[in-house]
Amino acid sequence: MGRVTIDMTGSEELSMQYLGESSGLLGVHLVSQAKLSMLDQLLSKIENRTAVISIVGMGYVGLPLLLRYAYAGFKVLGFDIAKEKVDKLNEGQSYIEHVPEASIAYACSKGFEATTDFSRVVEADAVIICVPTPLNAYREPDLSFILSTVNSLVPHLRAGQIISLESTTYPGTTDEELWPRIESRGLRVGEDVFLVFSPEREDPGNPFFKTRSIPKVCGGVTPACRTAGVALYASAIDEVVAVSSTRAAELTKLLENIHRAVNIGLINEMKIIADRMDIDIYEVINAAATKPFGFTPYYPGPGLGGHCIPIDPFYLTWKARQFGLHTRFIELAGEINNEMPNWVVNKVASTLNELGRSVKGSKILVLGIAYKKNVDDMRESPSVKLMEILHAKGAEIAYSDPHVPSFPRMRNHHFDLKSAELTEQSIASYDLLLLATNHSAFDYDFIQKHAKVIVDTRGVYQRTLPNVIKS
Repeated sequence: MGRVTIDMTGSEELSMQYLGESSGLLGVHLVSQAKLSMLDQLLSKIENRTAVISIVGMGYVGLPLLLRYAYAGFKVLGFDIAKEKVDKLNEGQSYIEHVPEASIAYACSKGFEATTDFSRVVEADAVIICVPTPLNAYREPDLSFILSTVNSLVPHLRAGQIISLESTTYPGTTDEELWPRIESRGLRVGEDVFLVFSPEREDPGNPFFKTRSIPKVCGGVTPACRTAGVALYASAIDEVVAVSSTRAAELTKLLENIHRAVNIGLINEMKIIADRMDIDIYEVINAAATKPFGFTPYYPGPGLGGHCIPIDPFYLTWKARQFGLHTRFIELAGEINNEMPNWVVNKVASTLNELGRSVKGSKILVLGIAYKKNVDDMRESPSVKLMEILHAKGAEIAYSDPHVPSFPRMRNHHFDLKSAELTEQSIASYDLLLLATNHSAFDYDFIQKHAKVIVDTRGVYQRTLPNVIKS
């Protein structure tokens, strides 16, 4: 049963009716004076599990969400432009390490199909968009994936559907970009179709929080839209938090990630200060974390990774400029975090210099190239930036990552490399090991025993060791 939290701030006065719970769905029907027949039909389909749920974008966000709806009893339909992904899913195969093939097989047994044919969106009652929102070369929002997706969907939309955008973006995207495109089809948003924004909150590889247990924020462009969105997500997620508008929901997601980016920027700056003062920043963090109130520990690293934290703050800074605002605090944190790969490379160079070597010509092994520990997710990985900088300086680069057996095809990066095996001989053959991602699968004692020198960017080696340099 999904628990629903309603934030009525900024909303017009609405009356409430509670829907039945025969299917285990707790919904809230917010009734306005508008025509609600399409809404009532949609809510009924969601409640009795006859609604067809479609997810556009079968990546780290879309695929787990699709599988969650399959387990909640819905028929699901997956869309992606990548034929290889679609073929694998239809064969019951997984291409994401932490998504088990047994879950895909279960969804297939319940009627799941994946397709590249966007015209089939007419079959769906719910259309949930989970596509990337990167930055362009000028660190400005790139909405091309959202807009091309919506433009492909619009000719096939029909009355009675709900469209939800989950891709992280700036406040105003849903009502400024999606709303007019949908209504160009001749459909009235809030009466014929329903439009919401509900930001993704996936944390790949996190063993403590799964798609079902992570509360879902949802805002609609009209009260009827919000009602449809709450019902849609409450049917599969344990808790739904309804907010007053799509803009509030969009800003909620940015605040979550900016909060992390700013605090990581702070601790990265503290790391630089501590290093200059010859103080162990991890000892300081661990000591400060014993305070039972008023302090939350954040940990430094070689740079920001993942799709959200390195990118999302710039969506808000760009939008804020349209309102004549300069987001100095956010941008300063971004500058510090963006400089961390260069700071680490300087530490590598100085370490090699102490050994009488230069970066050029040195054999350097990067330990871990996924953006975080124990996953295969390479999005915005700082390890790749480290590899590129060191390679440009003439280093002979190799990597070892148990979760990434070969360097994947990426939009902006490429190395023709496979993960190196860690043996006594291979470890000893490198001039320096750069510990960039602290996977649990690494045998750190074995690595330290046989390495000439290790530059540790993750604080794995807490005690002082003669061949470990903390960075």
